[in-house]
Amino acid sequence: MTHTPHHSKRRSLGQGMTEYIIIVALIAIAAIAAFTMFGDVVRGQVGTMASELGGNTASNSSKVVATQAAKADTLGAKHATLQTYSKEGGNAAAGTK
Repeated sequence: MTHTPHHSKRRSLGQGMTEYIIIVALIAIAAIAAFTMFGDVVRGQVGTMASELGGNTASNSSKVVATQAAKADTLGAKHATLQTYSKEGGNAAAGTK
């Protein structure tokens, strides 16, 4: 079986596309993990940016983000041990308290 230059080029383009898809998937997984870990604050900031980019004022969204950031700061300042983790911040940090 002989490989023509055209066949080789097509195969190379397919490999590049596969690598690109893998990189995009990894970035998407990292973004989902970041949104899950940082919770309401990041979601609120993205919502505020989207509203501003759409030409609307996002003052109400900004207030919600500031409130959530203050709440996260308070929870982050508490000293949690393995025994008090779920009471003091484990569930609250995830936004389920």
